[in-house]
Amino acid sequence: MTLSDIIEELSKPGRDPREDMPKPILRSDVLKLEDLKEGMVLTGTVRNVIDFGAFVDIGVKHDGLVHISEMSDKFIRNPSEVVSVGDVVKVKVIKIDQERQKVGLSMKV
Repeated sequence: MTLSDIIEELSKPGRDPREDMPKPILRSDVLKLEDLKEGMVLTGTVRNVIDFGAFVDIGVKHDGLVHISEMSDKFIRNPSEVVSVGDVVKVKVIKIDQERQKVGLSMKV
């Protein structure tokens, strides 16, 4: 398995494994940051899991951040306990910062 991964990487250097992930089911009325409203519930795809949360593609130019405190009603030590890259999740928009172009999301829908 590892040898085949190495050969594949050598044949396509710099390939992003997230390209093979399923595409999110996007809403046609939410295409840019200005279309978002706090309280909206959207479906997105987890693009990156980090120590303090996960970035979710919701169909606008910038991925939204789900902080670890917004992933579950229970205490979790690591976001990997709840999500992994490629998971399709329901999220609620809890904060929109137009100036810095950042979106805060919650999985407590």
